[in-house]
Amino acid sequence: MPVKKTEKIWMNGKFVNWDDAQIHVLSHVVHYGTSWFEGIRCYDTAKGPAVFRLDRHIKRLCDSLKIYRTEVPYTAEQLTEACLATVRENKMKACYIRPVVYRGYGDVGVNPIPCPVDVAIAVWEWGSYLGPEALSDGIDVCISTFNRPAPNTLPQMAKAGGNYILSQLMKVEALEAGFKEAVALDVNGNVSEGSGENVFFVRDGVIYTPWIASSLLPGITRSSVIQLAQEAGYTVREVDIPREMVYVADEMFFTGTAAEVTPIRSVDRQKVANGKPGPVTMKLQAAYFDIVKKGSNSHNWLTFVY
Repeated sequence: MPVKKTEKIWMNGKFVNWDDAQIHVLSHVVHYGTSWFEGIRCYDTAKGPAVFRLDRHIKRLCDSLKIYRTEVPYTAEQLTEACLATVRENKMKACYIRPVVYRGYGDVGVNPIPCPVDVAIAVWEWGSYLGPEALSDGIDVCISTFNRPAPNTLPQMAKAGGNYILSQLMKVEALEAGFKEAVALDVNGNVSEGSGENVFFVRDGVIYTPWIASSLLPGITRSSVIQLAQEAGYTVREVDIPREMVYVADEMFFTGTAAEVTPIRSVDRQKVANGKPGPVTMKLQAAYFDIVKKGSNSHNWLTFVY
């Protein structure tokens, strides 16, 4: 589904018209994937538009840049305010926020250092990422034939644009096979994550999720759901998860800024339990939406736009 244009995009400290937000074809990012970004949601809560965990997203963006030895010409506080200002400038209530830092036009060699570091922030309307029925009915997924990289190859803790070439392969493979999404294994055959989501399992009342050494991005929604689960009295274990867990789990679900809390009803055309969203999944989904729809801010997870 094409992105629905808004009016302005923030670029290097200034608002420009959507159609004028362009870069040079020889920008380093075009040739070498040198970009780092975040996906953030602003919800139209009962108390007004509010951005979910904006501070954590900006911190993760700064962490990604540090991993890649890239200095951004703005402070975390300036980036935070720029995100909020972009939402205000476009008069948005509910939207997706995409801050992206990238190496611009300079040298065309592999060395990124001679190239400038540019920043842009765009916002647009975005509904349910995996389809309108995904949140209520669950989705069908497959185990990808593509593995997540081994440690000490591509840093998976960084949300870098280049990393998503692999995610594209996973996603296209899944769609062509008739699935909505894919789950990747790490190089040891343990479960890692989806193409753009973290994954959870429920077995005998205990919640399991792969730990960060399984080549996954430490998701903001992931950490939020872990906290909500613990507050609800569940035991949550971050461990190595073998592939066979996907076939014997009582419940499975994805988390992510785009996916939110999405049940998984089958893997490789085998039902997860009875093939319907489970009670733990739906309880955590309800707890998440209770915060982002009502505007309850007891966790200090919401930054109100106005």
